Order: sequence, then structure tokens, then C-alpha cells
Amino acid sequence: MFFVDTIEVAGLGNRSYLAGGGREAVVIDPPRDVDRVIAAAARRGVRISHVIETHVHNDYVTGGPELARLTGAAYLVPAGARVSFERTPVRDGDTTVVDADAGLALRALATPGHTPHHTSYVLEEGGAAVAVFTGGSLLIGTVGRPDLVEPRLTEDLARAQHASAHRLADELPDETAVLPTHGFGSFCSAGRTEGGATTIGKERSVNEALTRDVDTFVADLLAGLDEVPAYYAHMGPANAAGPAPVDLTPPAVADADEIAARLAAGEWVVDLRNRVAFAEGHVAGSFNFEAEGQLATYLAWLIPWGRPVTLLAESAGQLAAAQRELVRVGIDRPAAAATGEPSTWVREGERVATFRRATFADLADPADLAGRHPGDGLVVLDVRRSSERAGGFIEGSVHIPVHALHGRLGEIPAGEVWVHCAGGMRAAIAASLLDAAGRQVVAVDDAFTEAEKSGLTVRTA
Repeated sequence: MFFVDTIEVAGLGNRSYLAGGGREAVVIDPPRDVDRVIAAAARRGVRISHVIETHVHNDYVTGGPELARLTGAAYLVPAGARVSFERTPVRDGDTTVVDADAGLALRALATPGHTPHHTSYVLEEGGAAVAVFTGGSLLIGTVGRPDLVEPRLTEDLARAQHASAHRLADELPDETAVLPTHGFGSFCSAGRTEGGATTIGKERSVNEALTRDVDTFVADLLAGLDEVPAYYAHMGPANAAGPAPVDLTPPAVADADEIAARLAAGEWVVDLRNRVAFAEGHVAGSFNFEAEGQLATYLAWLIPWGRPVTLLAESAGQLAAAQRELVRVGIDRPAAAATGEPSTWVREGERVATFRRATFADLADPADLAGRHPGDGLVVLDVRRSSERAGGFIEGSVHIPVHALHGRLGEIPAGEVWVHCAGGMRAAIAASLLDAAGRQVVAVDDAFTEAEKSGLTVRTA
């Protein structure tokens, strides 16, 4: 008998896996906070014998080297990956025994496309394929994006993705479970993933790489690629060098004077509370990245890389969870932190800042706007990505994606700014950036699907 345990890294849209038999197990694409993986193995009562990477990751910092060091496991990395640490190189066709008593082994299949060296691993029980760990190759309904390595390689890698998907489909039985690392909200996915489980047989009938000819597939894939988070540029080099162990101990405590001093020095002070609480009261100049949202993705995307960050949280638990998320993307140690509520984070005699929240119905209400219209003392700012805006936008709105907003604040016309996204989270980030810059802002905390229903004019061109 074998088992496969999924270790969700939901904030980044990724999964890692612990797979094995009764005594030994392997870990595929571990997250950086490896204590979760070790705890999962302890619950199973198995020894981690191998730690395996499908590729050098571009979207998060791996925990592979540290997990291998702590457990004494062999560390397997595709032979074609250019790394500067000791590892066991894996080549196409190599077989690794996982648990001899259970008849479990992993067979490496070269599946270039997401990266040139990408490798998938077929889990075999008694020589029969039962699952395949596909990393960033064959995902659920799509494939991993091919444009994260080098622009000149993108089209060649897209064609390689098509060939790799067909290799997996041709060589594996229909009932083989497909277990990808990316594709559950990750920006490493080239398309939208629907559902949480799939098989080779299901993908054969629905996956775009398996239902389209190569030229059509490549053209559609390249045309549909979305923006790449800026912090991705730092992940590959960190993983190739071999990441350092993480330190998740609580940061130094900052009082109101230190928070003010760090703001004055141009450092980032990030409030992790939900957007409703932030709008009702916050430290002037602080930014709102909700701990319950895609904290790691958006904070790492927006912050100037290497800028010190101080975290403000409502509880020690919220702070600890945020630290764990941030180390996964290379934001290793907060400069300082404080917990509690805003009145304790401002100096004596200072007041907390506030701004208004609203809905699209409020934006469409003439009484609420007192006769103002976009471009007439009122600015509607759309902070969604370009691909989202292409599906429809409010007539007269200004478009600056949230990930570009911090460097483009000067482009926003004068007037009160009503800022929206698709659901409210990114609008809250943008509203905090605008508020910190001294703009009068209203955060539209509403689903964009309500815009047209509320009477606003939505156009597609």
C-alpha cells in the first residue's frame, strides 16, 4: 500500500507532496517552512529518505536543502539545473526506490517546458504507474507558463510544454493520478485551474495541451500569458544558490515611536488586519495587506526588494502566520512588529487615519456623488490586471494595475479617487497606498460583477 499526502501552500497557489509506504517516504517540491513537512511525516510514522525537486522554482523559495539536511535525506534535483550546492543529479529514466517493502519507486521523466530542465516523477507500485508528480508541466486543464526563464526561450519552451504533455499522456495509463505543484491560484500557471484532482485520462480530454495542435496551442498560450510578479526575478537565483534556513521566531517589538521613525525613514509598515478594520482606523502612512488574502504574493510583488518591513497584527497568531507566508517568498525577517490595535501604534496626541468604503451602487448613486462624474472632480481607478480589464471596464475609469500603482501615483488625476478591483482585496491595498500618499480615497469593497447591475456603464473597448 502507498499513500500520498498533499501539503497545501494556499497563499501561493501551490502544493507539495509527501508520498511513501509503511516505512519510508519522499517529499516533492517542499515549501520553505519545512516543519510542516516533518510533522506530516511524523504523523505517518515514516522516515523521509528523499527530497525531490521537479525544477528550480521561480515563484517561491524552496525548503529542499534544509529539509534534506534536517532529515539526512538524499536531495534529488534535475541534472540540467544549474545550482551551486551539492545534490544528487536526476536524469530521464532514473529510478529511485521509495519504500522497498511496499514495492514503491519513482521514475524520472524529462518534461521540459516550464523550465528547460523540468522533470516529472512517476510513482510506481510493483512497477505499475499509480501517480505522477508533474510540478509545472501538466497541470489541471492547463500547463505551467513557459516565460519565466528567459524571453528568448519562451516560444521554444511553449512547444516543449506541448510535447511534454503528450509524452505524459502517451506513456502513462488513463487512471494515473496527476499531482501538480502549481495551478491552484499560482501565477506559474498558464491558465485557469478548475478542481483539485485529475487523472491522465481526464486531462487527455480537457487539457489544452492535449486537445490542440502544437501551433494553435502555442499561439493561444503566448497570447494569454498574464503579468509576472516582480519578485519572481529573485526566486530562481535564491533557489539556485541554496536558500538559508528560516528563522520564524517573533521579531523585535516596535512601539509607537519606532513605528513613526520607520515610516519617516521610508520603510514599509504593513498592517495585516482585514480591510474593514484598516479603513476604520490605521497608522497614517501604513499599507494594508490582509493576512487572510494573498499576502505573500502581493506584498512581495509591490515592495521594493530588500526594503525593511514592519508588521502590525491584531494578534500574535496572525503575526506568526504572516511570517511563515513571507519566508516562502524570501522576505525572511521583519525589521520589527507590533500586535494589538491602532490606538497603541500611534504616538500620544496623534489620531489614527481613516477612509471610506463603498459599493458600486454607491458609485452609481447621483445623490452620493453630488452630481460629479468621472473626470469631473471624481476619479474611478481600476487596479485589476490588464487581462481582467479586457473583459469589461467602467466607462471613464483610469487603469493602473495594483502591482504598478506605487510607482505611478503621479499619473492619477486630481480629485477624490474611488478605487476598485474584482472583489475588494486589491482595492484595499491600493486605497492604503493612495491614503498614505495623501489622496482622498474611497475603497470600493464590492464584486465587479455588481458594477453594471448598479447602473454604471461597462465597456469592453
